Amino acid sequence: MTITLAEELALLSLDDGSGEARERRSASWAVAGGILLDLVLAGRVSVSGGRLTVTDESPTGEPLLDGRLALIAAWTGRRGRAPKVTEWLTKDQAEAPAATVARLCERGLVVEERRRVLGVFPVRRYPEADGSAERELRERLRAVVLDGADPDERTAGLIALVHGAGLHRLAFPGEPRKEVAARMEKAAEGQWAGEGVREAIRDMGAVMAAVTVATIVAATG
Repeated sequence: MTITLAEELALLSLDDGSGEARERRSASWAVAGGILLDLVLAGRVSVSGGRLTVTDESPTGEPLLDGRLALIAAWTGRRGRAPKVTEWLTKDQAEAPAATVARLCERGLVVEERRRVLGVFPVRRYPEADGSAERELRERLRAVVLDGADPDERTAGLIALVHGAGLHRLAFPGEPRKEVAARMEKAAEGQWAGEGVREAIRDMGAVMAAVTVATIVAATG
């Protein structure tokens, strides 16, 4: 099963048993970034110099991406200039995770559970229903980051987002964070894609890193 980068990031963030989202703030930015990077890889948008341009509004055939593409096209069309990537991600990071998890539910990879905390506060959890996609994902990440295999451009982009958002422990629980981070940085910066895609990956990774720092400062300030 081929799933989107955003779905892969969401799977990493959801606890398999409880269905609770871990590292929610950073993961939400990474999920929004995953959608955007998949649209870059599909040739629908470009990211250059930290700015976002819609290059092709035709559908990709993937509902999650096509819904976001329509929103981006309408949003950029009203602005009169190419907006910064950070502007779109700031706008979308609160909404993208819900749309992404809904797509995982449609695929049967997670299941929605509704309950009330203390009998009053409604919460939703998304425990794993089918672990095949996540197992394949973790095997792919492990092959590149720990075993040194060459990544394809999607995997390199995924690694850049995970690294930039500081989600190392979600991707590699139990592994030394410093060592994993160094290997992720090397993999993300490799020559595994065309220059336009590499530039987009670099920009997205930089955005994720900046957002992660700001999130930590806000949480501790």
